[in-house]
Amino acid sequence: MPHTKILAVDDEPVFRFLLERQLREIGYDVVSAVDGLQALEILEQQTVDLVLSDLVMPRMDGLQLIGSVQKLHPGTPIIVITAHGSVESAVEAMRRGAYDYLEKPYDPEDLRITIRRALDYQRVVQENEQIKGLLTERFTFQSIVTVNPAMKQVLELASRVAAARQTTVAIYGESGSGKEVLARAIHFAGNGLPAEFVAVNCAAIPEHLMESELFGHVRGAFTGADRDREGKFSLARKGTILLDEIGDMPLPLQAKLLRVLQERVFEKIGSNAPIPVACRVIVATNRSLADLVAAGRFREDLYHRINVFPLTIPPLCQRKDDIPILCGHILEQLRQHLGKPLPGISQQAMELMLEYRWPGNVRELRNCLERAAIITDNELIRPSHLGLAGTAPEGPESIDAEGAVDAGRVSYHLSLPADELSLDALNEQILGITLQRCGGNKSKASQLLKVNRKAFYRS
Repeated sequence: MPHTKILAVDDEPVFRFLLERQLREIGYDVVSAVDGLQALEILEQQTVDLVLSDLVMPRMDGLQLIGSVQKLHPGTPIIVITAHGSVESAVEAMRRGAYDYLEKPYDPEDLRITIRRALDYQRVVQENEQIKGLLTERFTFQSIVTVNPAMKQVLELASRVAAARQTTVAIYGESGSGKEVLARAIHFAGNGLPAEFVAVNCAAIPEHLMESELFGHVRGAFTGADRDREGKFSLARKGTILLDEIGDMPLPLQAKLLRVLQERVFEKIGSNAPIPVACRVIVATNRSLADLVAAGRFREDLYHRINVFPLTIPPLCQRKDDIPILCGHILEQLRQHLGKPLPGISQQAMELMLEYRWPGNVRELRNCLERAAIITDNELIRPSHLGLAGTAPEGPESIDAEGAVDAGRVSYHLSLPADELSLDALNEQILGITLQRCGGNKSKASQLLKVNRKAFYRS
């Protein structure tokens, strides 16, 4: 079958030559190895759909190869070829995980049928696994809970573009706002499978390696390229490739990406053979690409090419109406993950979260709640459990000298050096403690103390 690659392993040059010719006549792509060790080296560098191996070979025989493939590359079907009269060895090979076996000399038609059956069987197994993954996949539009009108509009637009596989989508948003989550939702809404989503962080890959990482290379393309290597565009197949932090892509590579998006083909480094781009391309960034264009750090033509369908995720501080529903959604997930009851969030803790800036956005909210869920024990989450940076360890809950919560009382522990004791000093300390308990919110602190807000601006 076209685009199906088979690894043929045999130490006899003549038989290996005949096997390669027969496989190519059937229509398969073929790579070959002289023994099990070379076969494993090939499998480290490229993906094959099936292994066809002899049993008796030097260095590493067929049975050892089966064990290594089962361990290192599970899911790759193996057919063994054994000499006449060695059926017992073939049965042992199947016991260790081989799909089937053929006896030498074999009928070419038997070879074709056995390979076809093995590939069909493996395809069914993979599809079942992928369907199972889809059922448990969290990254769908339904998993993005929101009541915020701006966020709802983003999801509506994203659901519409999901069917347009050839359209490049640009997702803008602060770090932690959920850009990859939205990209995955678009992927799955377009009937993508889990294994077909490939994310690349352009800011995390060294510049001299990025082209090979994206497009792959052929053997001998540069120093150290001792074998062919598939790139991320190839791995994405007919799925989705997410180019995260696209603003950090080097300018020379931007020109090559522009050609890929325009012509829908690419070449591996060291090769002139064009490879079609069948995957959807989504880019994401937390920076302003327009500003980068103005600064000469991003190509204007590429900017217009990837900005066909822009989606901007509002930061959490601009959709605080989502915080309560997000908290409920996250807590439900944590109940299952941690296996413990989580009664909920106290009113004071919720008020503190509604006032907090959330510079880390939804990611920070999730991390904050996970920490709180771990340290609580069948009790409401309080401000002290949240550990929010820049906020007081306790919110405006009533706390006595021992730290116990009392909804009807408020206690202050005041301490001053004897020579500094005065009513004004005590007042200043009460103002400071109250402001701290209110997370820096002067309006709330003034309401709690029943004083004018200006009292907190005195020097």
